[in-house]
Amino acid sequence: MKGRTHAFRVTGMDCAEEVALLKRELGALVGGEEQLGFDLVAGKLTIPLESDAEAVRRRIDATGMKAVPWRPDGGGEGAASARRAKAIATGASGLAVAAGFAVHAALGGGIAAALGLGAGAGGAVPVPARLLYGAAVVAGGWFVAPRALAAARRLRPDMHLLMTLAVAGAIAIGDWLEAATVAFLFALSLALEAWSVGRARRAVEALMKLAPATVRIRRADGSWAEVAPAEVAAGSRFLVRPGERIALDGRVVEGDSEVDQAPITGESLPVGKAVGEEVFAGTINGRGALEIEATRGAGETVLAKILRSVEEARSRRSPSEQWVERFARVYTPAVFLAAIAVAAVLPFAFGVTWSDALYRGLALLVIGCPCALVVSTPVSVVASLAAAARHGVLIKGGRFVEEPARLATIAMDKTGTLTLGRPRVVEVEPLAEHDERDLLARAAALEAHSEHPLARAVLAHAAALGVAPAPATGFRILPGRGATARIEGREFWLGSHRLLEERGQETAAVHDRIENMSAGGRTIVVVGNETHVCGLVAIADEVRPEARALIRELHAAGVRRVVMLTGDHAPTAARVARECGIDEVRAELLPEEKLAAIEELVARDRHVAMVGDGVNDAPALARATVGIAMGAAGSDAAIETADIALMSDDLSRLPWLIRHSRRTLAVVRQNAVLALAIKAVFVVLALGGWATLWGAIAADMGATLLVIGNALRLLRG
Repeated sequence: MKGRTHAFRVTGMDCAEEVALLKRELGALVGGEEQLGFDLVAGKLTIPLESDAEAVRRRIDATGMKAVPWRPDGGGEGAASARRAKAIATGASGLAVAAGFAVHAALGGGIAAALGLGAGAGGAVPVPARLLYGAAVVAGGWFVAPRALAAARRLRPDMHLLMTLAVAGAIAIGDWLEAATVAFLFALSLALEAWSVGRARRAVEALMKLAPATVRIRRADGSWAEVAPAEVAAGSRFLVRPGERIALDGRVVEGDSEVDQAPITGESLPVGKAVGEEVFAGTINGRGALEIEATRGAGETVLAKILRSVEEARSRRSPSEQWVERFARVYTPAVFLAAIAVAAVLPFAFGVTWSDALYRGLALLVIGCPCALVVSTPVSVVASLAAAARHGVLIKGGRFVEEPARLATIAMDKTGTLTLGRPRVVEVEPLAEHDERDLLARAAALEAHSEHPLARAVLAHAAALGVAPAPATGFRILPGRGATARIEGREFWLGSHRLLEERGQETAAVHDRIENMSAGGRTIVVVGNETHVCGLVAIADEVRPEARALIRELHAAGVRRVVMLTGDHAPTAARVARECGIDEVRAELLPEEKLAAIEELVARDRHVAMVGDGVNDAPALARATVGIAMGAAGSDAAIETADIALMSDDLSRLPWLIRHSRRTLAVVRQNAVLALAIKAVFVVLALGGWATLWGAIAADMGATLLVIGNALRLLRG
């Protein structure tokens, strides 16, 4: 939607069903559904400026949701408060169900009587138990009843109305336990859904925190001032001190340093930055001060685009409704119409007495109560979520339980996903009559005072071989290039190929050796003194030991294609792909290019997962059919944006997740068939006059218990 708009924050807009409802209700008020803009992550609705905002707000409130004017600086307190209230109400409902059942069993003749089984079937529910069951219904239905009333007024039955009718029907025939249980389970499913969307909303806040709140700009008179990034125009110069985050995209005009670009590009190692080179907002400066000329305003930085991409991808993600819900839209009105028809038609058509016809209609209404069918899905989902959590897999709501069963393609980030995200020494090449231990002792001495990832890799390798750093004095950092120190009275230096060239000590033989060692994306550290090069140390990110076996397992589990999407250099990506057995590689991708790649894969294969761990993966995680984050070492933004998180970073959980999802899908289908089959039998009995109300109640409760028992098998994982 283009042009100026009104915007609302809509509390209660947590899933695609609410979006569809608002489209139906508001389309005529704003000139068509296409005039509405939805941001499901932020809970934001936009309408054209010329629309009647007050009429739109009243119509939203009439649906059971709540609309307030949008505030860019916040205003999400109402949504957070509503989620907390849902959680409290759901917890209270569950406790009341448990307490009511205990009281029912104690005062009403035991557990069998409380369940409506055996000799106790049909017995009156003790008043204290009724009060507790009633409290469970009120608490569980507190946020459901307003939506149900709105659906009834519109004559558009939905799941809220379905549940309310099911609960009311159960109470009407005296089955208080079933009424309370249904109310609690439906409230639980709504609370899980709201929690999931709330986590996604906090992910956007985590992305926003990557950019610093102020930037130090150079004024026209040469002085420095701290201002908000939004106030800085392209072409302005700003200063970034060592260790600070860069506030805006720009080009270095003065200084040398190394910048950790992992939050944006996913590169596993810090990148050297000198005059003329580009830097991104949200990345972290290393040991040298940089003066940078802004090339984009705050709203157009790569980080800002990531933020918008996450919002847009989440807004486009409209998960398909559960088939039970679709079926219920037809099933519920059909059952009630059938019950009315039986009661009204049988006396005239077949000479049945009015009392008998009413009894058969009531029996049909009880049999038609969709409790077993509807309860089976949330119970299966909760059991599946619990089993997954015990296996170190956090699934953020029922929408994402079944999708892994359908995956055709899995796209994976490299750094921190297929690799461990930490560099290690893979080769040491002594030169000029130095041996390996001698070379490592000098390299460790030169790196002993550095916190750089490459320095930690050199020190760890030396320590593993029992090599202590040589005694050194006069240590000095060369920002963006390396370091120098005096060892045994001589000056030694350590740094990159660039420092070697600057010192004029490169020979053809050393150049060729560096080229050979750097094949496959390795980083080469050069060690030398004032007269010659002492040796070379090759460093690379470490591939996860289980990666190759994982790819084989994914193929065995039915995944047709595994694709690597990475911001790292092509040679590095190709090396990792060869080691892991990846089917397809796309390297040197910026976040928006990763997002475009995912959109292409989704268009081609439909069911696509994205596995990643960095902020740069967030848009792709949000756009994929299902986003999976590495939970232990992953960024907060990736974990919060993803639909599923592997909390132990154990990639073997991926094929397990696919199998678990297929098992969950099978149980859901089994429960549906079981519930409908039992009801079909009793429908025939009711129409023939052979079913009693108590038999119908027992069948309905029996079906409910059977599907719950079947669903709980998922707890074994």
